[in-house]
Amino acid sequence: MKRSGTRIWLRAAMAAVLAVPLLAVPQSASAATNAFRGVNWADARDNYVDGWVIPTGLTAGDSYASVRSKADGIISGFQDKLGANTVRLPINPQSVNSDWWGRYKGAADSALAHGMKVIFGYWEANKDGFVDDTSAWNTMWDKVTADYGGNGNVYFEPMNEPFGYSLNDWVSLCSSWLSRHSNIPRGRVVVSGTGYNDNVTGVGAASALDGTLLSLHFYGYWASDTTRSAWTTNLSNRLGSYSSRTIIDEAGAPMTTGLNYSAGHQDGNNFTAYFAATTDLARSRQMGVVYWPGLRSGDTYSITRQSGSGLEINNATGVAQLRWGWGM
Repeated sequence: MKRSGTRIWLRAAMAAVLAVPLLAVPQSASAATNAFRGVNWADARDNYVDGWVIPTGLTAGDSYASVRSKADGIISGFQDKLGANTVRLPINPQSVNSDWWGRYKGAADSALAHGMKVIFGYWEANKDGFVDDTSAWNTMWDKVTADYGGNGNVYFEPMNEPFGYSLNDWVSLCSSWLSRHSNIPRGRVVVSGTGYNDNVTGVGAASALDGTLLSLHFYGYWASDTTRSAWTTNLSNRLGSYSSRTIIDEAGAPMTTGLNYSAGHQDGNNFTAYFAATTDLARSRQMGVVYWPGLRSGDTYSITRQSGSGLEINNATGVAQLRWGWGM
C-alpha cells in the first residue's frame, strides 16, 4: 500500500466511482480462505521502492543469519501477540536479482520454520500500476519459484495493485505467468483484483484464471461512510460471488490514534465502522484477512511496534476485532 497524497486521491476517486446505493447484502458464497490469518510485514518507505525492499527491523547490511534472527523475534511476535499464521512479504527484481535475496530469504525461512504461511507479492517501483521490466520480473519469479515452489506453505502473488492494466490485459499477463510457472499449483497463486486490488469480480469470472486464489484490498479512506451497513454493501459489491476464492490481503485502520474498535463504539466513525464491517463480513464468509501492516515503522495503521527483539501491540481493541474477523 502507498498512502502518498496522490495515491490517496486516486483511491478515493476510484472508491467514489465504484460507490453504490445501500442495497441488501447478497447471499454469501461458500468460503474457503479463512486459513489465512495474516499480516503484512512492510518497508518503512512503503514497498514501492526502486531498490531493495527491507521490511521494518531489518537493515541492508544484515547477513542471512542476522535477518533470520531478527525475523524470529518479529514472526514470534505476530504469532504470540496477534495469533497470525501468515505473513505477506514484498519482493521486487532489485531485491531478488541481487545478493540481498540470499540474505532476505531469512525472513521467509523464519516464518516457514515457525509453521507460518508466506505470501510473496511483487511491488513495482515506478508507481504507475505496470510491471516495470517484464524480463527482470520473469527472472525474479523464476528464482523465487525455484527456491520456494516445492514448499506448500508458500504462495505467489504476481503483482500488487495492477491499476495500470485493463481487465483483459491483466488477465493476459496473469495467464502468461501461470503458463511459465505451470509447476506451481494454481491454488498457491494469488491473483490481484483489478485497479488497486479493489474489485475481484472481473478476475473471478475469467476462465483463464480458474483455480487460483484472488486478493482484494479494502480501506476505510475510500469512502466517508460511518455505518457498518454501508461498508458491508461497499465490500460485498467488490467481492461479487467470489468470496470463496478471495483473501483480503490488505485491510487496515489507524491503530496509534486511540480509536476504540470494540462493540458499541463502531457505528458513528468512519474507520471503526469500516473495520467492523470488514472483519464481520470476513468472519461470516470465512474469508482470510492479511492486515496492513502487521509491522511498519512510522505507519499509524501498524498494529504492532518493535519492543526489544519482539513486538508489542498498538491497540488492543483493534487486535480483538482483527482476531474476530479471523474467526478467533
